Amino acid sequence: MPNAVVAISADDGSVVWESEWEGAVAVIPSPIIADGKIYVSSGYNAGSKLVEIGSNNQAEETWRNRVMKNHHGGVVLVGDHLYGYSDGAGFICQNLADGEMTWNNKSDVKKGAVSYADGMFYFIEERGGNVLLIEANPEGMEVKGKFKLDPQTKRRSARGAIWVHPVISDGKLYLRDQEIIYCFNVKG
Repeated sequence: MPNAVVAISADDGSVVWESEWEGAVAVIPSPIIADGKIYVSSGYNAGSKLVEIGSNNQAEETWRNRVMKNHHGGVVLVGDHLYGYSDGAGFICQNLADGEMTWNNKSDVKKGAVSYADGMFYFIEERGGNVLLIEANPEGMEVKGKFKLDPQTKRRSARGAIWVHPVISDGKLYLRDQEIIYCFNVKG
């Protein structure tokens, strides 16, 4: 459905519920589902919102704002807080219950994609290929490590960037830049 967040029945493809959402151009980040609530965010100044699904499959909007404007780098829920890169605000922590920003950091982190494993955030900046290990909680964040991908692809167009999310599996960090795949041992 254009202009809506929807749930589709796996049995017959019918719409189970829908909630208005004006994602612009492209809505890329995956929704986050937690305790009968659905969180969505989109870039292009769309923002984010939380929808609660009642026992009768009625969708009720809990809150909506422009605190998190996540273009394509993803948002991660840890406990009761969301972490991700918001256009204009930088890397932020957002309270799931009310949508308010807990903190933001524009100086240490540039736009990119985030993943989470073993209590740490793994972040890759889309321009330049800097990879950051971030320790974050609702009180703040600290960059614990940083390196630059080397080599980087020569195939990327001038308008392109590194848009693939970091993947962590079995103590390994996997990153991709076009035709190059990197694997780093991150097991402590």
